[in-house]
Amino acid sequence: MKIIKGVCAPGRTGFFFDDQRAIKAGAKADGASYSGSPVTSGFSAVRQAGESVSVLLILEDGQVAHGDCAAVQYSGAGGRDPLFLADDFIPVIEKEIFPALVGKEVTSFREMAGKLEEMKVNGKQLHTAIRYGVSQAILDAVAKSQHKLMCEVVAKEYELPLDAKLIPIFTQSGDDRYNNVDKMILKGAQVLPHGLINNVQTKLGEKGELLHEYVGWLRDRVLALRMGKDYLPVLHIDVYGTIGQAFGNHNYAGMADYLQTLEQAAKPLKLRIEGPMDVEEREGQMKALSALTKLLDERKIEVELVADEWCNTLEDIRYFADNKAGHMVQIKTPDLGGVGNTVEAVLYCKEKGIGAYQGGTCNETNRSAEVCVHLAMATRPDQILAKPGMGVDEGYMIVNNEMQRIIALLKNS
Repeated sequence: MKIIKGVCAPGRTGFFFDDQRAIKAGAKADGASYSGSPVTSGFSAVRQAGESVSVLLILEDGQVAHGDCAAVQYSGAGGRDPLFLADDFIPVIEKEIFPALVGKEVTSFREMAGKLEEMKVNGKQLHTAIRYGVSQAILDAVAKSQHKLMCEVVAKEYELPLDAKLIPIFTQSGDDRYNNVDKMILKGAQVLPHGLINNVQTKLGEKGELLHEYVGWLRDRVLALRMGKDYLPVLHIDVYGTIGQAFGNHNYAGMADYLQTLEQAAKPLKLRIEGPMDVEEREGQMKALSALTKLLDERKIEVELVADEWCNTLEDIRYFADNKAGHMVQIKTPDLGGVGNTVEAVLYCKEKGIGAYQGGTCNETNRSAEVCVHLAMATRPDQILAKPGMGVDEGYMIVNNEMQRIIALLKNS
């Protein structure tokens, strides 16, 4: 089976590009927008519409393989690639990538995705968003050429068993961290709520008091609204380095004391805290997160730390996992480039005994979310992010329903 044509279509994502540095520096929410000026290069506003590019590979039998290029909400921050704008990058795909694919035989996913990862333009590797979307289309092309599910292709090429069971889904609330929690509980989400705690003054509290109050509210709300006593979701809250801002990035004892109070507030629910500090560079972030993880373990504080900032690439994930910088690593799928790297990252975390959270961003598309479900069904991470968007219903529906379709097909194959 050959690829006979490549087509690009510009699109919108399920959320926005946000200038994280500007928000941390005090840009204020103004309705659905933010006031103030952008700080990060490439941004024309603190918040601007998220953009995607659909990559469509037309096969010689008329089938169309499809993947979506997309980048994270906080592009250009934490060591990530710059802002991904469709008008800037469609010409790159059409000029550099399609000539390397059109007219070629569809072989294996690992071979074709590997060549994509190695491709360079002007001496530089392709933008992560391009590698992300094109590799999705390649995986779909291989699956369609073999008349298999994408998860079956991954499982076969990586010699993995396929288990027709649900993977816990993590839902994210955005700033509507109260009303959206009700939706999560009513839908039975296994992990919640993300929370978007990205400002000390308005969300964490100068002494952490606002987050402490919120964790207590979460516990009470789950117990009040749950349909049965066996529903005990994991509380997973992303704090975007604000605990380190409030207590000191290297004040491990102070942060541990505070996390212990959150642990008590969450009981009987399990608590995960993502990104407790952000020291603005990879080596320092690894060391700080590793030190805090070790201290929590020594003090038997049962709060799991999740690595996120500065842990972007496959190499980063291996580095953090090797040094136990966190109890769990977010594998933020667009940041890794080609989706084969997501597979490798999940498998490496499992090999090292560290939690694998196959994440991503609210700023993706329905297509990239669906492809990610296939990756997860083959590799079995500890949890998968409901995406795109921050409205709960849509992202949970997309990820849950694709997972249920795969399970039904596997059981009836």
